[in-house]
Amino acid sequence: MVGVFVTFQYDNGVDTEAVTGIAESAAEQFRGFPGLRSKAFTVDTENGVATNFYIWDSEEAARAFFNDQLRERVTGLYGVAPTIRFVQIAELVDNAH
Repeated sequence: MVGVFVTFQYDNGVDTEAVTGIAESAAEQFRGFPGLRSKAFTVDTENGVATNFYIWDSEEAARAFFNDQLRERVTGLYGVAPTIRFVQIAELVDNAH
């Protein structure tokens, strides 16, 4: 499994309402998305950051998703370019089941 942090750092504070609106409109398109186990949309108002965290079945699926077109699209949505960081997931505890 691979985790991906997509971080949007704002110099003048994050607009929580705008980021929440983006999350609410985008959430449905990720339900049942092939290779994607989960995605969380987060807002950290204290540090002026919005971070989306994805868990993918494979690194190939994750890297295929985060192409140049997607980066350009989310930059337009969030108003700042994202930093994208891939990590290996050593173990996942899922208490939802």
